[in-house]
Amino acid sequence: MTWALQDAKAQLSEVARRALTEGPQHVTVRGKPALVVISEAEYAALLRRKRRRPLVDLLRDSPVAGEPLQLARSRDRGRKVVL
Repeated sequence: MTWALQDAKAQLSEVARRALTEGPQHVTVRGKPALVVISEAEYAALLRRKRRRPLVDLLRDSPVAGEPLQLARSRDRGRKVVL
């Protein structure tokens, strides 16, 4: 649902109720998207997703960790370009 700022201010409790029951509520300022009202649970989930593990940890936990990588390079030297 999208709310104009003045409507969202006037009906804040309704905006909050819908954020809890229906999901994010979008608020516009002068007709342009400006804010999103979300529940505490959704906010906490966003914060958890933000804390990502470093790439090195993901690679160490990979099912193929410790095995040598089989990398092959193509012999293709590109193409000739006429200028």
